Amino acid sequence: MSPASPWILPLGWLLLLTKAAECFILPNSSHLESLLSKYQDGETHSRSKRAILFSDRQEILMLHNKLRGQVYPAASNMEYMTWDDELERSAHAWAQQCIWDHGPSALIRSIGQNLAVHWGRYRSPAFHVQSWYDEVKDYTYPYPHQCDPWCPEQCAGAMCTHYTQIVWATTNKIGCAVNTCKQMNVWGEIWENAVYLVCNYSPKGNWIGEAPYKAGRPCSECPPSYGGGCRNNLCYKDYPYEDPVIAETDETNEVELSQVAEQNPVRFYPPESQPSRAIKPKKIVPDSYMTQVITCETKMRDKCRGSTCNRYLCPAGCLHSKGKIFGTFSYESSSSICRAAIHYGILDNKGGLVDITRKGRETTFVKSTRNGVESFRKSKPSNAFMVSKVTTQTLDCYTTVAELCQFKKPATHCPRIYCPAHCKDEPSYWAPVFGTNVYADSSSICKTAVHAGVIPDERGGFVDVMPVEKKKIYVGSLKNGVQSESLKNPSDGNAFRIFAVKQ
Repeated sequence: MSPASPWILPLGWLLLLTKAAECFILPNSSHLESLLSKYQDGETHSRSKRAILFSDRQEILMLHNKLRGQVYPAASNMEYMTWDDELERSAHAWAQQCIWDHGPSALIRSIGQNLAVHWGRYRSPAFHVQSWYDEVKDYTYPYPHQCDPWCPEQCAGAMCTHYTQIVWATTNKIGCAVNTCKQMNVWGEIWENAVYLVCNYSPKGNWIGEAPYKAGRPCSECPPSYGGGCRNNLCYKDYPYEDPVIAETDETNEVELSQVAEQNPVRFYPPESQPSRAIKPKKIVPDSYMTQVITCETKMRDKCRGSTCNRYLCPAGCLHSKGKIFGTFSYESSSSICRAAIHYGILDNKGGLVDITRKGRETTFVKSTRNGVESFRKSKPSNAFMVSKVTTQTLDCYTTVAELCQFKKPATHCPRIYCPAHCKDEPSYWAPVFGTNVYADSSSICKTAVHAGVIPDERGGFVDVMPVEKKKIYVGSLKNGVQSESLKNPSDGNAFRIFAVKQ
């Protein structure tokens, strides 16, 4: 496959290269190990002397698994990827050669390989991995009915094989290395101090005539060796060799815990007169809104007002505000939510809705400039979050949360829903409602919205829903002309809460 022409970025050039498969027979594991052992450059490598920084290695691996778990259409057989020391050493040996081509030839027949090179300003390895994945914009997934007998190549750009290697379902091992080459011949030009990234993959992907993965419900077609394990939409089992990850224990995605803000919190409600002790219980029943209205400078760790802190409404004009952000693919908790959403490409300067998902503690955050917003680097371990787009979906009177967006940890973000008018009188065997305040997810969303009083039956309207873990008992009640049913000790299903939307 012919490589693409180089392209120029401010203060640095970025070049990407990959290669299609050249054979159809994989070597057995012992043969691959013997091949890999030839490319260790004759040195003894210890854990303290690696071909790549530990933080870069961790970032590459985490990003690969994140991207593999988010493919569209969803993959039914995508395997969790782990780091492999032998692949790292073979990548190091090739990076040391400073040759801008795939190799060595004897090994490249048995492994997959992605390459990148740049000079000038700093680029993290994760930046290159994201660039490889971004070829998805030119790639069209070949569905089974198109693969007769072979799947067609459907790439509208110069190259898509970086992307397909990253998301090749059966590729479950990776090892990378970075080397600074004093001089490197890149398509006929001599680059000085070129930073060369080599990532080796096994088993290799990009087999001609095959789709990179099977489309379907995540983890529904995992190999038997995984024992039914599933993690973040990836076939997963407990691996004996895996980098430790500090679990997040002080925050959840369902309810914001009370915190002491470093700055004055943003107020989302009109000021009230100071209540006396006698009327303090009235605070228990505030207006039920899931979406919080924030400013451009509101940080993720700012104290929230209300019971939920997952969905935010950002104002217009945040592109040039003073709110700082730290990170690129996930953001440190002191980052501006709205500017992080613009940086990631979820919002533009007009503002809008954004969802956040907490990611626990991460060790480092990578800087970059995207969509006109500059983020900063931070090496101190801290809680992190990710941003995601909020979509709107119109439903009928019968759709349930179990059908739309089932509960799963750490968070399930449902679209904003538009309900039609006149769901109240639909019969309960078509549109049941179970519970009060917290409802079983087998309930009709729109009829529940009428019961909860968040939309008028005669007009319908928008609602937000949040899936939560199931309750042992759902208590029925008659509210707003809708009779909900009681339910005790349900054997399956979860629950949800429903919220009004400010118009």
